[in-house]
Amino acid sequence: MRLTLVRHGQTPSNSAGLLDTDPPGPGLTELGQEQAAALPAFFADQRIDVLATSGYVRTDATAEPLRAARGLELLRRPDLREVRAGDLEMRGDSEAVQLYLQTIARWMSGEPQVRLPGGESGQDVLDRFDAGIAAVADRVTQTVTDGAPGAAVVIAHGAVIRTWASIRGDNLPVGYSARRPLHNTGAIVLDGDPVGGWRVVEWAGEAVVGPELDDPGADGPAGEPIAWPGGPTGAA
Repeated sequence: MRLTLVRHGQTPSNSAGLLDTDPPGPGLTELGQEQAAALPAFFADQRIDVLATSGYVRTDATAEPLRAARGLELLRRPDLREVRAGDLEMRGDSEAVQLYLQTIARWMSGEPQVRLPGGESGQDVLDRFDAGIAAVADRVTQTVTDGAPGAAVVIAHGAVIRTWASIRGDNLPVGYSARRPLHNTGAIVLDGDPVGGWRVVEWAGEAVVGPELDDPGADGPAGEPIAWPGGPTGAA
């Protein structure tokens, strides 16, 4: 099946640079609403059998125009939620943001046992997101009746999407995901399934709805490139 993971539209906390990870979370800014409204046109020629979200206010609001345009039922899965910041929640200072991002980088480099202060370990995140994606894949199997490979779109969050794709994408080199941004309404496209594994076929770090709706300076910490031990931020 084809799995497209889309980061939600811009929120006020994104603009303020805050680690705002607890549900239900804020809604969308005016730009975020415009980003969401542009998604149906972006997906116009693409198959979608299942549309899922984490159930946060911002993911549901991002998905709503696409849901309405396609007449789809929305599958809400709390296990697709953002990486919880724990003791760092609602902080935007450099120390907190770097601890959050560097912990995620350690997960990507093979240390899933590391835990955020007062929050989740990488293994916690992988286990629950795996369960959410498995449920999405099951729904695709139940929905598809024409024998074709199914397709799902999941509207979720920057840090968890990057973490999961980095570790579960069999073809990505170590450090790839950390060094690349994922702006609001950026997307990662994978082919595969929960049993056979996943292969990343596209990493669209900028807003897929177009550069005129991209605001990389105000998309929040979860979308930022992370300095990697093997080289400076943004290195190949």
